[in-house]
Amino acid sequence: MPISIRHLAIVVAVALPACGLSGCSSINEKLAAGITDAIPQWAGGLPADAPPRPGTAKYEEFMRERERKRLEPAAAKDQAGKSDASSLEPVH
Repeated sequence: MPISIRHLAIVVAVALPACGLSGCSSINEKLAAGITDAIPQWAGGLPADAPPRPGTAKYEEFMRERERKRLEPAAAKDQAGKSDASSLEPVH
């Protein structure tokens, strides 16, 4: 059974969009990480107080600061909280 031009055209017409769609998914995987950082918060992007992404220098700094705060004695944290609260109270 010889291959007709019609069958070849149908195979190409189905294979071309399939290859195009598979290429889009692999490209989007790589671009999504960089593009999402550029989307403003009002358009659904990350909020301003979101922690930095793992693997960056800012992330390492963020984790060191977080660990430092975690290891800080509870008394020092209470003192800082009381001094902030006392500054808000009116003086009689």
